[in-house]
Amino acid sequence: MPDVSTPMDAQSLLRSVPLFSGLSKSQIRTMATTAKERSYRDNDLIVRQGEKGIGFYLILDGRARVEKAGQKLSELGPGQFFGEMALLDEQPRTADVKAQGPVKCLVLSPWEFWAAVGNEPEVLRTLLKETVRRMRSSSGALSD
Repeated sequence: MPDVSTPMDAQSLLRSVPLFSGLSKSQIRTMATTAKERSYRDNDLIVRQGEKGIGFYLILDGRARVEKAGQKLSELGPGQFFGEMALLDEQPRTADVKAQGPVKCLVLSPWEFWAAVGNEPEVLRTLLKETVRRMRSSSGALSD
């Protein structure tokens, strides 16, 4: 996975996320410069079920396991994401996400997201479509 220490790398990664495919270069650049890179060790909880959802996570490197009530729902790797529902409602997380070895994520808060795209109805439409698609494909087993 590329090093995201430069804004262009973060921009490329964010642009690859289906949720953000309709954003302008300027909007992607704004999100890339405000997003934070976070590192986790093996077995660290990245997010905990029941905690307030305050961010979107894009996995840059490593693997994470999504669990609900101790049951594995899915495994996520580089380029995959979770927490998109937190961009909409900041409600409690619906599952745990645990690092499976070292993991690096790019984390975007709702306020950073909305500052970049708040006046773009197409972005909201894309976000809602992706959220519904993930809900349907998971048969109720949500990662966030």
